[in-house]
Amino acid sequence: MTPYSVPLINRFARRIVRPVTRLVFRLLSDVKIYGNEYVPKNGSYIITVNHVSLFEPPVVLAFWPTPPEAAGAIEIWSKPGQGILVRLYGGIPVHRGEFDRQLLDTMISVLGSGRPLFLAPEGGRSHDLGMRRAFPGVAYVADKTGVPVVPVGVVGTTDDFFEKAIHLKRPGLEIRIGKPFTLPSVIGKGAERRNRLQANADQIMLAIAALMPPQYRGVYQPSVYQNSNEAE
Repeated sequence: MTPYSVPLINRFARRIVRPVTRLVFRLLSDVKIYGNEYVPKNGSYIITVNHVSLFEPPVVLAFWPTPPEAAGAIEIWSKPGQGILVRLYGGIPVHRGEFDRQLLDTMISVLGSGRPLFLAPEGGRSHDLGMRRAFPGVAYVADKTGVPVVPVGVVGTTDDFFEKAIHLKRPGLEIRIGKPFTLPSVIGKGAERRNRLQANADQIMLAIAALMPPQYRGVYQPSVYQNSNEAE
C-alpha cells in the first residue's frame, strides 16, 4: 500500500481555510458542538455524517479538532466557490454511481497512514431532513482497515441555511459527535457479503440517527428501518 501524504500546499491552505471557515460560521450562526470528548486523540478513524445540504462537510471539517481527509462528489470541483475551497483543502474526488477501485485504494491508504477520513455514507445530499439509505462503500472501507467509526449528526444545515444567515436570523447549527465503535467483520461471498456490508452501513446510520432529532432520521427511524428489513 502506498502511504498517503497531504501535499504541502494543502497543508498550508488548511491552516488558513479552517479558521476562516470557523469564523464565518460563528458570525452567521449559533454553533454548538457536543461530544468533542469522543474524538479519538490519535490514529485513523472514519467520521460519518448525515448529508442534508452542501454545508455539512465545511462545518465539520472546519470545527474538527484536526484536519481530516475528505471524500466528495467530483462535481464539486467544477462549481464556483466550492471548487476553489475543495482544491485548497485537498479533497478526494468521488465518481458517484461508479465502482472506483482507485478511490477505495486512496481511502484505505489514508486510513493506513494513520489519518482520519470524512465520509457521508448516503453518497449525496438529500435536500431533506430525513436520512436516506446508506451505500455499503463506507462499510467496505471500514472492513478493509478495521478502524473505528465516529458517528456525527449535524443539525441545522438545511438548504436555506445561508438565506437565513444573511437575513441575520442566526440559525442554530449543532455538531453532535457520538462514541466511536467498530463494526463486525464481514465474511462470506457474493450476495451474503453484500448483505453483511449493507447491514454494517445501516449500523453506522443508526448510530448517527440516535444522535439526531426524530425528523432527521428518515429511513432510520427505528420503526421504519425495522419494517423495511422485514419487507426484504
